[in-house]
Amino acid sequence: MPDADTLIADAVTALRRADVRDAERKLDRLVVGGGAAVDVALLGRLVGALARLWPRGWQPVDVARIVTRRLGPRPARLLVDGLAAQRRAEPGHVPSWWDDQLAGLAAQVWWHDDAGWLTGWARREGEDRITALRDAVEVLALLDGLPPVAVLRSPPGGGTPAAIRRTAAGRSGSPMLDRVRALLAKAESTTFPAEAEALTGKAQELIARHSLDRALVETTAERADQPGGVRLGTEAPYAGAKALLVQEVAAANRCESVWSDDLGFATVLGFPADLEAVELLYTSLLVQATAAMLRGRGERRGGGRRTKAYDEAFLHAFALRIGERLRAASEAADRQAAEAAGPERLLPVLAARSDAVRERMTALFPGVTRSRLTVRDAEGWHSGTSAADRARLGAGTPSRPLPGR
Repeated sequence: MPDADTLIADAVTALRRADVRDAERKLDRLVVGGGAAVDVALLGRLVGALARLWPRGWQPVDVARIVTRRLGPRPARLLVDGLAAQRRAEPGHVPSWWDDQLAGLAAQVWWHDDAGWLTGWARREGEDRITALRDAVEVLALLDGLPPVAVLRSPPGGGTPAAIRRTAAGRSGSPMLDRVRALLAKAESTTFPAEAEALTGKAQELIARHSLDRALVETTAERADQPGGVRLGTEAPYAGAKALLVQEVAAANRCESVWSDDLGFATVLGFPADLEAVELLYTSLLVQATAAMLRGRGERRGGGRRTKAYDEAFLHAFALRIGERLRAASEAADRQAAEAAGPERLLPVLAARSDAVRERMTALFPGVTRSRLTVRDAEGWHSGTSAADRARLGAGTPSRPLPGR
């Protein structure tokens, strides 16, 4: 009988060919082929597949997201074990943000012996060995077929261009942004809309001030920040509406975004402080938009019956109107900062940073295309617009509804 590596390779190849019958035959041979040797070989192959993805732009959270999206939560938990094993085997330097992602995924080596890993994993999941083997082979087939994506940060071991190594990665540790996180957390947890609006407004004010202050500081820094990037999940349902919200929040914070629908994320490019603002605001506004949509369902004619067209129209309208108001708040902050620092000092700095972000965008996504927005429910559109109008986003935001597009 072929060795464990060959049996695994044959099963992965059959699955990638979408030959169901052959894949089942190869899986049966894996079951018969033995336990410990197969466990070790599977884990080793998983570690190798992940290591090959890092220079191709993938990060731990990206891989966990797409495995969950395409295969489900149980195979994703198996993938997390693979991430822990790969981190254990990593010979080179590992940046702190990488370990932060692994910690966020709870990736840790819990097993004592690789020879018993898959058996132990199946026991923890309450599944039989055949199911565990099938999950492992499906994860390997998916990883082997992933395309390269934009390299946003230097992966473990280095070896990426200096321009990427100069981009800031991970959280800045700014006390100002810690305050923003606390404000948004309170805004999401409160059951009083007025309190949520006030907390979000204060957070936006702090974000705008912090971004401008950072831009001015960078003009005299010896090693100035360079544009970097983050990926934000845009999972179903209503992935397009979530991507639109990312785009609107990004544009209001001097960032560019590109949506990869097939991969389930949007890539946002910008300077570190602005990227952190986009992450914070997008996460909070998505929570608030969803809550407003649910309230809107209950208020609509005919009661709370859920329709996809209504929900999509609501979220699209919410995103566009929130984007208008965020941009208005940013422009007001720009004017105030220009008056304080002098327009001759601030405006060239902002223009240069915008140019740098666009250049990064062109370099990473030379073939990007635009798509049209389709709305199929007028009531949902008007409800989403009204919900966005009721949100006060900052001290300089108009209290009356903004004019339509």
